[in-house]
Amino acid sequence: MIVDIDRLTVDTQAGRLKVRGWNRAGGRKLQTGRLDIDCAIGRSGPIAASDKREGDGATPLGKWPIRGVLLRPDRVTLPAALQLPWRWIRPDDGWSDGVDDPAYNRPVRHPHAFSAERLWREDGLYDVIVVLGHNDAPPQPGAGSAIFWHLWRDGAATDGCVAIAKAEMLALLPLLSPGDALAIT
Repeated sequence: MIVDIDRLTVDTQAGRLKVRGWNRAGGRKLQTGRLDIDCAIGRSGPIAASDKREGDGATPLGKWPIRGVLLRPDRVTLPAALQLPWRWIRPDDGWSDGVDDPAYNRPVRHPHAFSAERLWREDGLYDVIVVLGHNDAPPQPGAGSAIFWHLWRDGAATDGCVAIAKAEMLALLPLLSPGDALAIT
């Protein structure tokens, strides 16, 4: 299989997720062409990954591997042919953003003794979460946590993530494979 990890690029200047031609071998569907999808980034704009800090509202520039997908079972149907690792989220799921937490930038369960974002949200933003490999190998406390690719609400800025419309996310998910990455430029 040929995997081009530069297929997905967030253009922070234009506010677009650019999807380049897809090249799949081994009996998989071949698609060509380009898609430009409106996206939102952090309210503070883009920032060099080395300057990213917890709570700054900035989206870190770089190429971030796609680690897996989290889905909310009461709001999303599992996309057919999903190739990425995935799991259903539960009401007690969270993601640590506590800089003193030994589990910083890792999934946790609520109640949690340190600060942790709730993944089960009423606003629908986290009905689909693509976990990106920012600051995770290993996590450096305070260098940014929970940098996800998730759903947006009417194009509103995020707290540092990348967000797109639900229909477009659900259409893209089956096209992604382990080893793919999201480049934020």
